[in-house]
Order: sequence, then structure tokens, then C-alpha cells
Amino acid sequence: MKTIVAYKSKSGYTKTYAEWIAHELDCDIKENAELSDIIGYDTIIYGGGMYAGGFNGIKLITKNLDKLSEKKIALFAVGSNPGREHDMQPFWDKVLTAEQQKNIGHFYLRGGFDFSKLTSGDKILMKMLKVRLQKLKERTEDEQGMLDAYVTPVDFRNKENIRPLLDYVLK
Repeated sequence: MKTIVAYKSKSGYTKTYAEWIAHELDCDIKENAELSDIIGYDTIIYGGGMYAGGFNGIKLITKNLDKLSEKKIALFAVGSNPGREHDMQPFWDKVLTAEQQKNIGHFYLRGGFDFSKLTSGDKILMKMLKVRLQKLKERTEDEQGMLDAYVTPVDFRNKENIRPLLDYVLK
């Protein structure tokens, strides 16, 4: 079975996971892939960061599902949030239809947050979030953790996080 890990990474967290997955599966890897880069594979693993509720580069897969219908597809989204099911389901509902969720493996891998690694456009968006969080009279532990991460970067990458995705691909 010919497998590829394709990904988009802005700050390196997704890249690390893509490299770990490709190494474990001994398969090809491609950053900023296009359809022509992945069409010849039996199994396609796509990863991208979560940004403002979206999934970086996911349209490569969702816009081409008719051409990828005979492929095994696994997606991994990388973000800084803890990845609780009640937080993640609305995200998956936004980026995949119910039918797509049944047919495509989809996984969340916790990455991290380093404000200094953001592009200027992303910094503007994140500054707006910071202001909103600072205005809260009471904050959840996650909200306070996000505020703290603006000062002290956090990195939650863990190679064990890829195990469910690997199990899905190998079954």
C-alpha cells in the first residue's frame, strides 16, 4: 500500500507530527502538496493547523473527494487547545460533513503556541483574541492558559499522540 503524508505547517507543530507519522509508516512526505502530488497514493494522510476555527489546507482533500474516493484518507488537525471531545466536535462539524466524518479518519494532535512564530496577519488575529480574553472578569483554566502562552510559549507535542492515527491507517 503506497502511503503519503501531506501537510501545511505555519509554526512547525504540524511539520513535527507529519515527520513522526511518515517515519513510523516509512512513507513519503510532502509539504504544501497539490492534488498531483497525492493522487497516485492508496493512503493519504493530511495534516494542517487549526486557525480561527478552520483547518489549514483541508480544501486539498474536501474539494477533491470525487477524485480520491477509492483512497484511504486520514486527517490530523494540530492546535494548542486540549482537544476535548465537546470542543473538537464542532470543529469537525465545520470542516467535514457528517458523511465525510463517517468515511474519513480524523484526529486531533495537540501542538502548541508560540506568538513569536506567527505571521503578522496571524499576530493581529491573536492580539484580538488576547484583548477579548483579558476583558473577561472570570476565565476558565484554558482561557488563562492561553493568555499565559502569549508570554511563555507552550509545546504539547508528544509522539504518543500519533498512535490512534497510525492504528487507523494500519488496520
